[in-house]
Amino acid sequence: MNDIQVLHDSQSIKFRKPFGAVEVGQKVKMSISVNREIIVAIELIRFDGTKINIGMHKEYLNNGEFKYSVEVDTSDALGILEYYFILIDGYDRVYYGNNDDHLGGIGQIYTYNPVPYQITVYEKSFIPSWYKEGVIYQILIDRFYNGNGNKTIDNPKENSFIYGRWDDSPMYIRDSFGKIVRWDFYGGNLKGIIKKLDYIKELGVNIIKLSPIFKSPSCHKYDTADYETVDEMFGTNDEFRELCKVANSKGIKIILDIVLSYTSSDSKYFNKLGNYDETGAYNSPNSKFYNWYKFITYPYRYESWWGMDERPNIDSMQQEYINYIISENNSIISKWTSMGIGGWNLNVTDELPDEFIELIRKKIREINEEIVLLGDIWEDASNKISYSKRRKYLQGNEVQAATNYPLRESLINFIKGYIKSDKLKQKIMSLYENYPRESFYGNVNIIGTNDTERILTVLDENISLLKLLIAIQFTLPGVPLIYYGDEAGLKGGREPDNRKSYPWGKENKVLVDFYHKIINIRNNEDGLKKGKLSIFETDPDVFAFERSYENERIIILVNVSSEAKLVKEVNLSGNYINLLSINEKYKFIGNSSVITIFPYDLKILRRI
Repeated sequence: MNDIQVLHDSQSIKFRKPFGAVEVGQKVKMSISVNREIIVAIELIRFDGTKINIGMHKEYLNNGEFKYSVEVDTSDALGILEYYFILIDGYDRVYYGNNDDHLGGIGQIYTYNPVPYQITVYEKSFIPSWYKEGVIYQILIDRFYNGNGNKTIDNPKENSFIYGRWDDSPMYIRDSFGKIVRWDFYGGNLKGIIKKLDYIKELGVNIIKLSPIFKSPSCHKYDTADYETVDEMFGTNDEFRELCKVANSKGIKIILDIVLSYTSSDSKYFNKLGNYDETGAYNSPNSKFYNWYKFITYPYRYESWWGMDERPNIDSMQQEYINYIISENNSIISKWTSMGIGGWNLNVTDELPDEFIELIRKKIREINEEIVLLGDIWEDASNKISYSKRRKYLQGNEVQAATNYPLRESLINFIKGYIKSDKLKQKIMSLYENYPRESFYGNVNIIGTNDTERILTVLDENISLLKLLIAIQFTLPGVPLIYYGDEAGLKGGREPDNRKSYPWGKENKVLVDFYHKIINIRNNEDGLKKGKLSIFETDPDVFAFERSYENERIIILVNVSSEAKLVKEVNLSGNYINLLSINEKYKFIGNSSVITIFPYDLKILRRI
C-alpha cells in the first residue's frame, strides 16, 4: 500500500468530536480519511489493557476520497482509552496511529507497533473559581522574611548553621559522603509572612503556596518530624491560625505543601536519634509506628526515599497511618484544613498509591468542596506511569490539577531558541487535548520552583527574554505561579543556590513593575482567566494565540528573534488596544490585517 494516503487529526473536530478529554459515558465520533476504498477498523485499548476491534462505516466523499467513521461509547472506559486504525487492502495491512512524538494531532502510518492516540475519560470534577482564576506566590518560609522586631531567630536548632547576614549565599555543609551534617537557616518565619501579606496582596496575588510548616530538622521541612506541630523556628500553631485568618481577611488563600510518602528518621515516628520521648519504629518493633515503615533487616536496613537513610519510606496504605493522616476526626488533614487553609499540594505525588490519594480527596470533599488538592507531577499527569503502573491522577477522584513542568520546559526551549513556535504549539495542544478541561485550566503554570534553577539564571540574566516568558505564562490557560524572589530578580543555579533569601530593599524594580502590570492584566481580563485557547500558525520565531470568552477576544503575540516580524496569519479585524501600553491602539479592516512585532517584543491585544 505504498500509494495510500491517510489522514486523522485528533485535535480537529472533523476527525474526532468532541475535542480532547471526555466525561465518562460521553460518545466520541472518530473519523479517518483514505484516498481509496479499503477496509478500515479501529483498535481500542482500555485502561486495563484489554483490546476491542471495531469496524468503521464507509462514506464516499465528493473529492474522491473515502471517509470512515465510528461512534465510540466511553461508558465503560474510565481512564485512558487508546486507539489506532487498522487499514486492510487485500492481503496488505498497515496501521495509522499517533506521531512519533506522542503529541496528538496529525499522525502517521506504521507497518507494525503503531503509537496509539489517547482519549482521557474522566469523572466530572469541580475546581473552585478562587483557585482557577487566581495567581499563586510560592514561599520557602525560612528564606522569605523574619518578622521578629529585632530580627532574632526563634528556637535555633542544635548544631545548626545560622547565616550572619540575610543576603549571604546559601550553602550546604556536608560530610565526606555528601550527606548534610548541619542544616542552614536564615530565620524566616510565619510572623514575617503575616507582615508581608500587604506586599503580596498589592502584587495582585490571591494564593500563597507554603513550603511545609511542620516540625523538621531541615531548613526546607520536606522531611517531617511531627505532622501535628508547626516547626518552632517558624512559630506556633496559633501563629499559623493567625496567618490563615489575616490572609483570608485580605482575600488570600493558603495552600500547604506536604510530604506523606516518607518522614525524617529524626522524627517522633521513627526516632532514630532518640530525640523524642515517643517510642519510634526504630526503637522497638512494639512501637505503634512500627508498621508504618518498611524494614528489610530490623532496625538498620529499611526502605528510604532515593536511598537516603534519613528519609525512611512510609507504607501509606497501612491502616493506622491512613487513620492518623486522613480518617480520624482530628486527622492531620482535618486538623490543618480546619485552621482555614484553601488547599493541599501533595509533594512527590508519584510515591503515593492512587487509593491513598483518593482517600485524601474524599476527606477534603467531606470537609469543604472549596478546598483544592494539587499534585507535584513532573510529566503529563494524564498518562503518567510510575513504578510500572499507569496512574489515575486526573480521572476525577484524585488531584484536581498538577504542577505544569512540561509547559515550563517547552516555554524555556522556545524562548531560548531550541524549538520553534510550531513545536511549542504541538506541546501545548497535547496537554490541552489530554487533560480534562478543569484540570488544564487549573494546572499550576510555573517558570521556577524550589526544585529548579532560578529562571533569570536559566535565561542567562536576559530580562527582555524573561518578560516574554512571563507574558506567555500569565496569558495561557492555567494558574500562574511566582516563585518568591523571581519577581525581584533573584538569581541562582542548582539547589541550594536557587533557595536564596528574598532581597528586601534590593529588588529589580523593572521586573517588579512588569510583574505588577502583567498580573493586573490577567486579574482584570475574564478572557485570560476563563477563555478558550486557539494557537495560530505563524513565523517560527513568533508565538501567537487567542483567548476568547463570550464577546471578549485577546490576542497574544511574542517575538523571540532579533528581527522584526510581520504577522499576517492572525485575523485582527476590528479595533484593538495593547493592554501593555494603553495608548497603543490599532484599527484593522477586513481579513488582510498585518501587524509588526519588533525584536524581543510582545503585544497583548484586546478587541474593543
